[in-house]
Amino acid sequence: MIKKILLLAMIALLGWGGFACGKPTPTPEAALSLQGKNILMIIAHQDFRDEEYKEPRQVFDAKGATVSVASSSLEVAKGMLGAEVKPDLLLKDVAVSDYDVIVFVGGSGAQEYWNDPVAHAIAQEAVAQGKVLAAICIAPATLAKSGVLNGKNATVFSSEAEALKAGGANYTGASVERDGLIITADGPQAATKFAEEIATALEE
Repeated sequence: MIKKILLLAMIALLGWGGFACGKPTPTPEAALSLQGKNILMIIAHQDFRDEEYKEPRQVFDAKGATVSVASSSLEVAKGMLGAEVKPDLLLKDVAVSDYDVIVFVGGSGAQEYWNDPVAHAIAQEAVAQGKVLAAICIAPATLAKSGVLNGKNATVFSSEAEALKAGGANYTGASVERDGLIITADGPQAATKFAEEIATALEE
């Protein structure tokens, strides 16, 4: 009787082991849905918001995208919470045609781009070329001031709601808002959802 129980137990273990080994795994193609896509993340040289860079970057990297970072200086950029990022290129050297999506990262330092003509030109060119254009936290104010949010649904960190309205946007107050190829988010708590919305737009 004991031998029979042991035999049944062994068969059960082998059966479950075989089942586990036979579980389907995602194909590389499915996992790397953004392979071949080029994403540019624009960060402030000082005081970008760490999560708004790190969390989307993790999503983009995991899906196989090629990510580049631009800033106003090639010196190591510093995040509000201590992150350090070495930019790949200067903002003035960005060629929008090289990328599938342009992402403006927020944080208090993002104010440096609010009235920057180079940042405005990048946003305008992204729209003109049919690229995905995204911004989070206070960075949507840069888009508003560039004129690309006129008539668009958009969100932003609440302190800059009036800046969006002044730029002709329909401020929705949502955590993440998408209107066509323009995606905006209101702050670090929405960083991952923001990235996933960008990924969805690129996958379409």
